[in-house]
Amino acid sequence: MTALRFRFHTFDFDGHDIHLRTLKDKQQFLDEDGIAEMLHINSASWSHFGTVWASAQVLAHLLADYAVDGKRILEIGCGIALPSMVLNHRHADISATDYHPQVQAFLDYNTRLNGEKTITFFLSDWHEDDSDLGTFDLLIGSDILYEEDHIELLSDFINRHARQSCEVILVDPGRRHHARFSKKMQTWGFTCSQSKPLHTDYLEQPFKGRVLRYCRGQ
Repeated sequence: MTALRFRFHTFDFDGHDIHLRTLKDKQQFLDEDGIAEMLHINSASWSHFGTVWASAQVLAHLLADYAVDGKRILEIGCGIALPSMVLNHRHADISATDYHPQVQAFLDYNTRLNGEKTITFFLSDWHEDDSDLGTFDLLIGSDILYEEDHIELLSDFINRHARQSCEVILVDPGRRHHARFSKKMQTWGFTCSQSKPLHTDYLEQPFKGRVLRYCRGQ
């Protein structure tokens, strides 16, 4: 494949539209410089960043009216970053991170498409102790517990970049790693709760996942 093919989506949030360019389908792949290969991103998983998953839509709708004033916020494993786009429209202090080499180009394009300010982006690997990120009051993510080894990696990453008083909100589609992840988060001083999202009629299919909340020092 010599060029990527795209499609465009519009998501409605209480009368405000968020427009996104995504990959046309999951068959898209382009790694001419071998950067993804060096990052151990294979051709089968390469396109995953370029889809708006149901979990991201649930998180974005939850954050559409969430109290975020005065909070420094980080979206972890943002992919197409619909939640970040919603928060950016609300003028929140939002940064985003992902390890996929194509994410920033899509993020910058989509912020311009919506006429919004640039979202600060960090290319980051959970294995690395990236001090440039700093710490945050609120960390968010959707469908990022999709492998067993992510339990340790993600919880350690969050602990490094969460302020002593902070909140974490993750939307998990039901991949069955969240119970062990919650136990690990408790070792870092977080209290844990979970709930079913309400009013998900904007999704094409019923959502079987959970909203996971972790609080520390609050």
